[in-house]
Amino acid sequence: MNPTKTTSNRDPVRRNVWRAALRFGALVWLGLGVLLWAIPTLAQSQQATGQQSSGRIIGTVLDQTGAAVAGARVTLAREDQSPNQEAISGDDGQFSFANIAPGPFHLTIASPGFATQLASGVLHLGEVSMVPQITLTVATNVTEVRVEPSQTEIAEEQIKDEEKQRVFGVIPNFYVSYIPDAAPLSSKQKFKLAWKDTLDPVTLGITAAAAGIEQAADQYGGYGQGAQGYGKRYGAAYADLVTSNFIGGAILPSLLKQDPRYFYRGTGSARARVLYAIASAVICKGDNKRWQANYSGILGTFASAGISNLYYPAKDTGVGLTFENALIDTGAAAAGNILQEFVVRKLTPNLPNHGPSKH
Repeated sequence: MNPTKTTSNRDPVRRNVWRAALRFGALVWLGLGVLLWAIPTLAQSQQATGQQSSGRIIGTVLDQTGAAVAGARVTLAREDQSPNQEAISGDDGQFSFANIAPGPFHLTIASPGFATQLASGVLHLGEVSMVPQITLTVATNVTEVRVEPSQTEIAEEQIKDEEKQRVFGVIPNFYVSYIPDAAPLSSKQKFKLAWKDTLDPVTLGITAAAAGIEQAADQYGGYGQGAQGYGKRYGAAYADLVTSNFIGGAILPSLLKQDPRYFYRGTGSARARVLYAIASAVICKGDNKRWQANYSGILGTFASAGISNLYYPAKDTGVGLTFENALIDTGAAAAGNILQEFVVRKLTPNLPNHGPSKH
């Protein structure tokens, strides 16, 4: 075989293959070029179509005098649940929303000092919707005045309820509050309560009865018997009441800002209530509603006992008796508190409808 001839026969084949490859490559590049040219054109065409299908909303915001309202906030809401859009009116009062899809729309126009206005409409395909002129009216100043009673006024109403508290409907029980968070008393109210208890006819009658019992038992024999002895006993008993009520229930509580009343608890175990009642003989609520040592009651008891030395018979007075009587009075107060906690409330009709329930 002639090698030269063989190579010569293969050359046309190779040339045909290369020509086919070059043609295919040219077609590929041509196709890519056409595609790259067509994509932007198609996008622009779609965008133009979208722009033609969307619309625009414009309007003007004025005040009642016809002047433009600049800076008004206009909120566009759609019924298709799309996000709200906002626009701000310009110096000429105009606002606009562009590229808005057709359909119903709602506008909310707000500006400081003006009442909020609402406007609605329907935007059609490719439409420029002119919203009717929006006129804002001056907002009406609404001032809400809440008149609430002062603590003194609240306390006054509560005192009126306390003045109705009478054991068996007769015996005064003014120094007990069945309201756990009762308003603190003013100094004037503390003195008023003291006067109310001191001058109550039933109090005067109980004092007279106590003096009669003392005379029958010949207690404080230095006073003697007869009308004169009874008068002295009655005067001494009433003087004890006055000094106790005013020193321990008005003067010192006003100076030390403490509440002279017993605050009925009425809840918890019997043991807890007994301990509370006993403790209340030496602790009390301050006018700040916090519990503290009952300096008013304790000092008032000693002061009242000390003053009694001025009018009791000499053999029934002295420093020792003063302390003894003061301690007895403190113990009596604790016992009285226990009765208040478990007995007195049940015997007191027409109580106010607040506070803990009976137990």
